[in-house]
Amino acid sequence: MIYVGIDIAKLNHFASAIDSDGQVLIEPFEFLNDNDGFYLLLSKLSSFEKDSIIISLESTAHYGNNLVSFLVTKGFNVCLINPIQTSSLRKNNIRKTKTDKVDTLVIAKAVALMDDPRFVTLYDVALMQLKNLGRFRMKLVKQRTRTKIQLTSYLDQVFPELQYFFKSGIHQKAVYAILKEAPSATRIASMHLTHLKNLLVSNSHGHFKKEMALELRVLAQKSVGTADRALSVQITQSIAQIELLDSQIDAVEAEIKDIVSSLDSVIMTIPGIGPINGGMILGEIGDIHRFSKPRKLLAFAGLDPSVYQSGNFSAKKTRMSKRGSSALRYSLMNAAHNVVKNNKTFRDYYDSKRTEGRGHYSALGHCAGKLVRVIYKMLRDDVEFDLD
Repeated sequence: MIYVGIDIAKLNHFASAIDSDGQVLIEPFEFLNDNDGFYLLLSKLSSFEKDSIIISLESTAHYGNNLVSFLVTKGFNVCLINPIQTSSLRKNNIRKTKTDKVDTLVIAKAVALMDDPRFVTLYDVALMQLKNLGRFRMKLVKQRTRTKIQLTSYLDQVFPELQYFFKSGIHQKAVYAILKEAPSATRIASMHLTHLKNLLVSNSHGHFKKEMALELRVLAQKSVGTADRALSVQITQSIAQIELLDSQIDAVEAEIKDIVSSLDSVIMTIPGIGPINGGMILGEIGDIHRFSKPRKLLAFAGLDPSVYQSGNFSAKKTRMSKRGSSALRYSLMNAAHNVVKNNKTFRDYYDSKRTEGRGHYSALGHCAGKLVRVIYKMLRDDVEFDLD
């Protein structure tokens, strides 16, 4: 076998190759993190049979993702190594040197010592994409939430009565349509009644009636809000940001749905789990074989109970640790909420926890823990959901 070690960096990488006896076949060389650099690597490996090559690199942030995807699509056997494994080999180096060139040989030797290295597949590449998209979606949603809170604070100053007028809330298309044209009570009060009616009816798809337009204008005329031009600008810009974030979230979710559909994962057979939550769970878990036991996956999600002990005292009831992947914990809690509504076994389990005196979120956390064990077995055994 030919073992290729690659040391990953931001702008350029180093690679070298050894054989099964540890003999250096390709001296360490540098190649750029771009198309020309990737094909330079391929040209260096072209003299060897592709099936006899194992390419290894350390799992480091996102810098190696493009190279991994490129090599996997080209049909190479690619192995990701935990940096802890290579660290022990570096310590055995007599000179205690650490350079990019030396690291390539260390990485190559590390994979050569493995009994059964696991290779990255196209399925793993799709999971990496789901992980990135899921976390990006979370950032967009949090940003949208913050912007909505800011918008509410602005409206509290220019038209405080508005939030009580719309019982279903101010964050809806009809309200935004009015505020984009008239971002203050004074300007709504002076808006032509027919135009105000059309904005309400058309943007609510008939949910709001024409009579509401007259009531809104009268309310605006009596408003105690301030006609601050600065606040009006902030209101219109905040709405523009929210609408942009809405479109971005829709685009990200569409991409997640496409990837989840192509994977055809058994996780989608769980009632109540849709492509968004399912995709985020799959992306955060990654290779299920990384976890030898369900409790390790539970701990990775931060759903395991924390331990509180002092002397002879040991707490029997503790909060969840909330360590590990917050994105996985978030998606599992959302999924558990939906599964409880769609599956009798989970509903009964939730009710039993509530009967014990636990609150809603505590009971839901236990359901999420139960869901982790179910998902673990499904993914490990590749079986569909059958818990009735």
